[in-house]
Amino acid sequence: MDTNYKNIAPYLGTLYEPISALVIYQTKEEHNKQIYVEHFDMDANGNPINAHPLTVREAEQLSKLLNTKQLQENACFLPNGILPTNVLHINSNENGHVIWFTKPQKRQLFFVKSLGISNGKANVPTLLWKATKTELSVFALKGTKRPTLKTKLFYAPFFNVYESGTICMGTVDIQSSKAQSLEEFIYLWENYFFNSYFSHLLDNYNPISDNLVNVWNDLMNTEKPFPKDVLKPNNKTLQNII
Repeated sequence: MDTNYKNIAPYLGTLYEPISALVIYQTKEEHNKQIYVEHFDMDANGNPINAHPLTVREAEQLSKLLNTKQLQENACFLPNGILPTNVLHINSNENGHVIWFTKPQKRQLFFVKSLGISNGKANVPTLLWKATKTELSVFALKGTKRPTLKTKLFYAPFFNVYESGTICMGTVDIQSSKAQSLEEFIYLWENYFFNSYFSHLLDNYNPISDNLVNVWNDLMNTEKPFPKDVLKPNNKTLQNII
């Protein structure tokens, strides 16, 4: 007997055993095809037994299971309670998105050394955010009130932003799809954005009417509000990005 034998069962992960099976039958008619679903139990050896038509009760249990899975996958689009007042639009489809806005505030910002801008805190303008589970876009607003469908959008005054508003997140590991609530989803995306290092302009376009490096150097670690007069309109409204 081999005395070096080691029990590897604990390393195999969770064991799932088959308990039931569904077989879907369809008639061969070209038109008006009919569907019939048969349910099987499984014996101790994993063989199908006790074939019978799928009952209403079994169908309801299956529907509940599928709905629960869908809710888990879309938990990031569901608020913990009352919908946050800064959320403007939610599309909870498979490739859905959330749109929200944030008022002017002071944020910690990080820049690569080659830009010559010190890291620190500075005031940012009102921002409009649009996020899917995998992609983030950011725009600027001149006002501070809740946006309407006709509210004009401006380019976000940051590095690493494409002209379309989409953010280049570089090597950031995006985990927003694992958020367990809408509030967590929004929190994660904002922190991904502000905790990344701003490094360069994209597609040779300047998002503001002034020198972006000079503007942020003038704002860093001061109480100065962001100068709204340097924001450039992008000829879009909120309606255009929903």
